[in-house]
Amino acid sequence: MHAPVREDVVDAAVDARHHALTAQKWYPGPPSSSSIVIINEAAKVHYPCQQCGGVPGRWMGAAEARGDAAHRDTFVACRDGFGRASSRVTAFQEGLKELGWIEGRNISIEYRWAAGDAERMRADAKNLVALRPDVILAAATTTLVALQQATRTIPIVFAQVTDPVAGGFVQSLARPGGNITGLTQHEFEIGAKWLELLKQIAPHVARVAILYTPDNPATTGYLRRLEPAAPSFGFQLSAFAVRDSAEIARALDQFRAQPNGGLILLPGPVGTTYRQHIIELALRHRLPSVFAFRYHVVSGGLASYGVDNIDLYRRAAWYVEKPAELPVQHATKFQLVINLKTAKALGLDVPSSLLTRTDEVIE
Repeated sequence: MHAPVREDVVDAAVDARHHALTAQKWYPGPPSSSSIVIINEAAKVHYPCQQCGGVPGRWMGAAEARGDAAHRDTFVACRDGFGRASSRVTAFQEGLKELGWIEGRNISIEYRWAAGDAERMRADAKNLVALRPDVILAAATTTLVALQQATRTIPIVFAQVTDPVAGGFVQSLARPGGNITGLTQHEFEIGAKWLELLKQIAPHVARVAILYTPDNPATTGYLRRLEPAAPSFGFQLSAFAVRDSAEIARALDQFRAQPNGGLILLPGPVGTTYRQHIIELALRHRLPSVFAFRYHVVSGGLASYGVDNIDLYRRAAWYVEKPAELPVQHATKFQLVINLKTAKALGLDVPSSLLTRTDEVIE
């Protein structure tokens, strides 16, 4: 990744409305061979090497991939079975392909999936930094924390961080400074939208359980917006820090003891790793639930409002050329998704006024 970046392209990137124009300007010639490392906090049992029985597939250097013995070796691990994150990986790969980067030909990618395990995330970060890739793509806040601790020199691109300035990852959105930049997913104020959606879809709810990942630095920001907004919707909030399936079960067992309950799941690795468990318990305990991402509703959750994270990963591909020179951009696509099958199972009649505003209805 050594092609020069024109100043007009960097200036254009400051305005997210013009981000589509930059894709045609970043590559004045065919891209050279390079390497990317992806480290992700999601996917519990779909860690690529586990798919191969714990043994990586044949590792291929970029030089071998493009037939250039003079090029330094970089690595590609086993690439099968990305499970829950497969759609995001595919979007990123498609974004690279649009820009002329073809995995196995002029770029090699090493994948890691930490399954929400903070210790494993830190170990993966150190190991991947030791490979000295050209750039690292980080999925979200908890991943970015581990990577920032591991390197201050290798460029890092993030795809789903809520407040990178407050998190200490960048100096400002327009001028990130350091070695980190990328795409934000939403502002903390979105929490009020989750409360509003829950009230609209389940008016009887008076008590709301908030499940969150305690190791996620973004949690404090969400709770600071949710707590003062809850009374205006007639909600009493109960926040539960959960780390695994047992803690999730205990929290919801405790919460369901009183009637008229609902659930909001905050973004974080636990909510991704144990999403099916959370969705099944919410349905079993008859808790109308609101999520941040579409994939929860596709898996059986009631409703979600949030960014199109597939779009974020596609756009993240544009950052891998000269990430340190590009400003942080905001998400531009948001989705409201409702699962009518789940609504029916919970005995809810979704208002037509809400359905007309819904981007996707799952029946």
